[in-house]
Amino acid sequence: MLVQRLVRGRYRLQGYSMPELVSSNTVFEPVAGWAKIPHGIWLKEATSVAVDSNDNVFVFNRGNQPILVFDPDGNVIDNWGNDNPPDKVRIVHDAYGNASQFWETWFIRPHAITIDHEDNIWVVDDNAHQIHKMSKSGEYLMTIGSGTPAPAQSGDMFHRPTDVAISKKTNEIFISDGYDNSRVHRLDSEGKLIKSWGTIGTDPGEFNVPHNLALIDDEEVIVCDRENYRVQVFDLDGNYSREWPVHKAVAVEVTGTGDDVRIYVAEQGPTKGSPNRGESNLGNRVGVYDREGNRLTRFGSIHHGEEADQFLWPHSMAVNSHGDIYVAEVSYVEMGMLQDPPREMASLRKWKRTVG
Repeated sequence: MLVQRLVRGRYRLQGYSMPELVSSNTVFEPVAGWAKIPHGIWLKEATSVAVDSNDNVFVFNRGNQPILVFDPDGNVIDNWGNDNPPDKVRIVHDAYGNASQFWETWFIRPHAITIDHEDNIWVVDDNAHQIHKMSKSGEYLMTIGSGTPAPAQSGDMFHRPTDVAISKKTNEIFISDGYDNSRVHRLDSEGKLIKSWGTIGTDPGEFNVPHNLALIDDEEVIVCDRENYRVQVFDLDGNYSREWPVHKAVAVEVTGTGDDVRIYVAEQGPTKGSPNRGESNLGNRVGVYDREGNRLTRFGSIHHGEEADQFLWPHSMAVNSHGDIYVAEVSYVEMGMLQDPPREMASLRKWKRTVG
């Protein structure tokens, strides 16, 4: 039987029955070695992951091929985003003066990827201060942002945007402008600003790094307010509705409609410099909630690491039509570059839904 499925505000027709709603009985099991990356492609770290209508997995990464496309079995079936020799690199400095080496690709610093209900690809290049709408083969369809940063914390578009979500009903564009601009922007389908909300702070409606966002039923916007350790929910006009605590809430995905909504939230662990860095039972897991924020289940080891059931530094997440979950991790910038010698670490994982 053909059924409809809503993920991040988009329906898909699929030729099988929907899995049961996630509950306390649901079990997710890690799939070790799922991603089979060919020789000559360096992932470095997977910053973001999204799934198209065929359950193919698009990974935005900071390696030498910034868009990798995997089939459901983990085989690379396409790649694009780099016209240069694989050894051509450049140095990028962050806001703190730290230097990182990046390949010379179409993008300055890959940050987020979203696939809309028409299978368009949306990518966020935070250091370019731009969002690009692209075809599945890499053709540019629209660019939002001049490439010149707005003044920090000015509220204007953009100063290192972090994520984008698209309304299925209206094709409106919602953007979290999270690094140095504590703001959410709502744009029409042509990229023209409708309204913005948020300012830096800790009260309801204020943000401290709005890092990721998604739409609930095309009626509400849920925002990962990362450094305030919470998610916040608003109506489409930015009016505050509710919130609940999550340890360094970094990524959110939404499935279902009405009372069947399920909200997946990825947690990061303590950052570099924290006295609790490396301690167990602090983040580095994924929780699943109902629409009101009641946690139904949670998975991932309480210890961070590279084993199949562990996380190093979650950054993005996607859910496929079977209820399986993909998690992208910025493991190099947070962990790998600190190793002696620096090395690429686990940064792309699949968890298969097996029970419930």
